[in-house]
Amino acid sequence: MTSQHAVGPLLGDAESVVDSLLAVQAENPAQSAWAVVSRTSTPDLSELAALLDSGQLIRTHVLRPTWHYVRADDAAWLLELTAPRVRRVTEPPLREVYGMDASALDSATALVLGAVSGGRRPTRPELADELAQRGFEPSGQQLMILLARLELDLLICSGGPRDGEHTYARFDERIPNPRRLDRADALGELARRYFTGHGPATERDLAYWATLTLGDVRRGLEAARDHLDSFEHDGRTFWHAPGDPPDAPGEPGAHLLQILDELYRGYQDSRMVLDVAGLLRRGREATAGMALVDAQIVATMRRRLTSDRVIFSLGPYRALRRRELDELRRAAARYGDVLGLEGVLEVA
Repeated sequence: MTSQHAVGPLLGDAESVVDSLLAVQAENPAQSAWAVVSRTSTPDLSELAALLDSGQLIRTHVLRPTWHYVRADDAAWLLELTAPRVRRVTEPPLREVYGMDASALDSATALVLGAVSGGRRPTRPELADELAQRGFEPSGQQLMILLARLELDLLICSGGPRDGEHTYARFDERIPNPRRLDRADALGELARRYFTGHGPATERDLAYWATLTLGDVRRGLEAARDHLDSFEHDGRTFWHAPGDPPDAPGEPGAHLLQILDELYRGYQDSRMVLDVAGLLRRGREATAGMALVDAQIVATMRRRLTSDRVIFSLGPYRALRRRELDELRRAAARYGDVLGLEGVLEVA
């Protein structure tokens, strides 16, 4: 949690958070925005929206078959490094389910690029309407997969949110001079920044996070090892930034987060360090959120909004102590302050 700036020292702005983590899972725009700004000393959702609007940050499919926030400066080399294996997920449905051969994909690509050129930033429904007017009427799922494919090909990316909706733009218009790295340098950069921003973590954690082979991860670690420290635990090697671990849990003491937060989704091999007591069932998560106290998951969490309140409903895995409830109420109040609402905690 210290490496990820989920506890102090918090960072000064949203761009620094994304830079530190390299990429932040952003499938759910509202709660992923909180994942970013909650790691800053003065959380401000409008700051993140402005960075996305300006193109300093983009929201695009990279690393895995889902959206992430990344800095514009990191988008191209990360996509070129990780897209080949992600395409194994996006390509088969377009061919096998929707019957799109190379010619059909080329035609669809030309139509999409025409719709987003010249500084235009359509939403997905607007893009679907324009494609239909030009004789191409994909289903919602087909269009979603097609757009993800074009993101992986560095042809389109986010155009910045409009009234809370994701928009699309041409990649070369948003990022005209992308930073590129050769594969060896990219693997080293990826390893250094992932383990600095997420460590301690294992090579299998990074392989999952970036959809890479263990061989590629090990090549990256070899290039980055002079910038990292490691230790052995339970038969595994954990890599992290140089320095001693904190001697006590940091502040804030409690967090109300989506299950997609980097604290959980940023790992596969070692994410259960958040559950030392073994309270959670292993396997697919049955909830959208989690409540943590002192770096341990203590409850499921669901969030809902009313006109004047943001309500966090908790399903505890065990009885919660008074101090833990006080910390969680403070976490709800922090979240509410950022939204301009009263933060309310409900415990089942």
